[in-house]
Amino acid sequence: MADRHLEADTPELRARWGGFSFAPAWEAKAKTAIAKYPDGRQRSAVMALLDFAQRQVGEETGTQGWLPIPVMEYVAKYLDMPIIRVVEVASFYTMYNLVPVGKFHVQVCGTTPCMLRGSDDILAACKKRGMHKGHTTDDGMWTLTEVECMGNCSSAPMVQINDGNYEDLTVDRFDAVLDALAAGQTPKEGTQDPARHTVEPVGALSTLQAMVSENHDYRGEW
Repeated sequence: MADRHLEADTPELRARWGGFSFAPAWEAKAKTAIAKYPDGRQRSAVMALLDFAQRQVGEETGTQGWLPIPVMEYVAKYLDMPIIRVVEVASFYTMYNLVPVGKFHVQVCGTTPCMLRGSDDILAACKKRGMHKGHTTDDGMWTLTEVECMGNCSSAPMVQINDGNYEDLTVDRFDAVLDALAAGQTPKEGTQDPARHTVEPVGALSTLQAMVSENHDYRGEW
């Protein structure tokens, strides 16, 4: 997540985002999301619409996107709900950015499995590139955030960059991902270990059937 405080509601912010409305493609998605719920329950689509709004802001700014207050007000009006309810959702779920972010939002997991597998080295590699936690680089390219568990413990350490997860990282593998992104390329997502396809055991038996001949078979004793 980026910094969780709301960006100041200034005249400049209003001038830039006060006229926000969904582009046709995003409005079509919004209507589809709302149609999934019974009449009178359109507020249930608030998470989807906030995501669509953030992505449209990202398209307009060349970044991952974020949610200025006027944009959240637009979503609130669209769904006929109080703005505070929209802000409550946006500020609770860390998938929503409340302040501007860079083109690439680098979210490094620092929870115990990733830390034990080298996330501190990944953060150090970010620092060498001029990234600092909670800040965007001067060129607008990178925003760095340390986050809690993102559910890839068996392929730690991992980093999420925008919508992509990059796992089984070393400093060299991480640098290769960042270099590719900076060059406008699309690096392979998922595990960066050439010996793995997903998160299957590395060089180990992967089925109980295969283990029967390699280990003591306890099944007859159960």
